Amino acid sequence: MSDTEKTANGITARYYETDAERVLEFETDGRTAAIAQNIEGYAMLKVRPTADGDELERYYGFDMALDHAAELLGCSPHDLPVPEKAEDMGM
Repeated sequence: MSDTEKTANGITARYYETDAERVLEFETDGRTAAIAQNIEGYAMLKVRPTADGDELERYYGFDMALDHAAELLGCSPHDLPVPEKAEDMGM
């Protein structure tokens, strides 16, 4: 198991960093959702339909962002795998 990728319940989660953001991207059955935070890790979390898609909503808490991502994927938030490097996202 990688600390940047995890698969469970038919959902694959990938965590990576860009020059500006920390990104947690989920994919299952052709549907995607992404959670992004600034690279410093202290800003609100942005939920998007894709990693480079338009922001749908912002949240302080990781649990709330996971709830929204799960809604986009049509699954339970408890089904979302979270790679180790992404576990500290949120404020």
